[in-house]
Amino acid sequence: MAVRFDSSSQDRRTRVQGRPVDSYPQVVPEAERGAVHRITVVGEDVLRRRCEEVTAFGTPELARLVDDMFATNRVAGGAGLAANQIGEGLRVFVWDITDDWGVRHVGHVVNPVLDEIPAEQRRLVEESEGCLSVPGPYRVVSRPDRAVVRGRDRTGEPLVIEGRGYFARCLQHETDHLNGRLYLDRLARRERRTALSEMAEAREEVFARRAERAAELGK
Repeated sequence: MAVRFDSSSQDRRTRVQGRPVDSYPQVVPEAERGAVHRITVVGEDVLRRRCEEVTAFGTPELARLVDDMFATNRVAGGAGLAANQIGEGLRVFVWDITDDWGVRHVGHVVNPVLDEIPAEQRRLVEESEGCLSVPGPYRVVSRPDRAVVRGRDRTGEPLVIEGRGYFARCLQHETDHLNGRLYLDRLARRERRTALSEMAEAREEVFARRAERAAELGK
């Protein structure tokens, strides 16, 4: 019998790089160190190109990229952020997200690959989804409720991250980014047009809120 993944059986400790820790700061250390970048917006070429594999691990440049992504994600109030969302065409994304069961997940992955979930283990869920590169609108998108990502951390150590529910959605959404796809691509043409129209109306307000947040945080 399968064990139900629910609040009664789950360890509620924060997961950092997939591992539970007894305590963790509210603001991740990377976000404290990092610099805030402008987030790219739908229509920019970098969001439509498949990102390149990282080949050099343990470098100051890669560490700085991860720090800056965390800082930018924090200012924008995001659940996750891909490198091309700050203009870097590399296969890296970060996350800081609380799942459906109240468990916080924090981490980064380099060169991620999503496992193919067997059909008998896959359940599609339709839930609202937004994107920092599509400021404003949210739309219902169908995705599997479980995801497994395999890659490496910034030092090159192998990494396997499993997510359920909202966290699974985040892992899939960010991997899509690295493949040059947006959640808009999963919508019908008419719904995509209305989402873009809403974005045009909301983007300046969203950008202003991000700038205020950056100023408040001294970024």
